Amino acid sequence: MNNRLHGKTAVITGGATGIGRAAAKRFIEEGAFVFVFGRRQDALDAAVAALGPNARAVKGSVSDLADLDRLYAAVKAERGTLDIVFANAGTGSPLPLGQITGQHIDDTFDTNVKGTIFTVQKALPLMGSGGSIILTGSSAGTTGAPGFTAYSASKAAVRNLARTWAEDLKGTGIRVNVLSPGATATELAKEALGEEGQKAYGAMTPLQRMADPVEIGAVAAFLASSDSSFMTASEVAVDGGLAQL
Repeated sequence: MNNRLHGKTAVITGGATGIGRAAAKRFIEEGAFVFVFGRRQDALDAAVAALGPNARAVKGSVSDLADLDRLYAAVKAERGTLDIVFANAGTGSPLPLGQITGQHIDDTFDTNVKGTIFTVQKALPLMGSGGSIILTGSSAGTTGAPGFTAYSASKAAVRNLARTWAEDLKGTGIRVNVLSPGATATELAKEALGEEGQKAYGAMTPLQRMADPVEIGAVAAFLASSDSSFMTASEVAVDGGLAQL
């Protein structure tokens, strides 16, 4: 493993499980010090135990601004500055048109849009030139997904945040890009889909399988590193071709 992230400090929201945890592992292997942020203490404890001494956990929700303040206070206290923000926390559940509720919209957008906005905005005072912001999008933000009105719309919004922020961050040396996975075999997805469901989702891609979270984490490390130094406002699809055909 190379040392592209040596000495860097990273924050990963939704970092205790799935794509976030896979990215945290990869970042640490490449030399970073990582703060994982999530809502479940048991998952955070398990993540830090597995990730080792260069990981810290902070409990909280991206939709709670006071929780985000605590996160960045912890980063500032221990590390002083911040190089990488992976705004990865997200939520989504299906509700077909005709059954959508106000609460469903609020829950989805509070995490995926409001949460992403404030995760990034509150990080900026700790960041400087060379900083990298990575937002987790989704193939659903490009293609739409039946029954996923709120989720798909929220991820389309995330895609636009990177375009807008690349303009807002002109002159700062901070880059912002979107990493858009397709169906990924996280623990949660495996549990929800079962063996047959996983096969069905995999069959929708030219590669005929779901992604391993490790594959998404590898691309996050690329976007976090100086290997992607001339990329901003971009979307990198890591979806097995799902949204590309």
